[in-house]
Amino acid sequence: MESLYSFLPIIIMFVAMWFILIRPAQKRQKATAEMQNNIKRGDRVVTIGGLHGEVDAIEDAFIYVIIGDNVRVKFERQAIGRVLVD
Repeated sequence: MESLYSFLPIIIMFVAMWFILIRPAQKRQKATAEMQNNIKRGDRVVTIGGLHGEVDAIEDAFIYVIIGDNVRVKFERQAIGRVLVD
């Protein structure tokens, strides 16, 4: 019984770390993946590199973004950081 009490602080620390660090990171990762999968043509997006543009076309793993006059750039889907809401 005493050995169980000696492990109790370690168990409590693990549970606290789960709720403070791991669980929120998993939620953010899931939300980001959902956002990247729901991108559609015409959405205004910002890449993880900071480029702003409008989605022109979508393939399975790639998204074509217009970032200026006659400038069309191909990005991997994971390179989209966020979708701007107008």
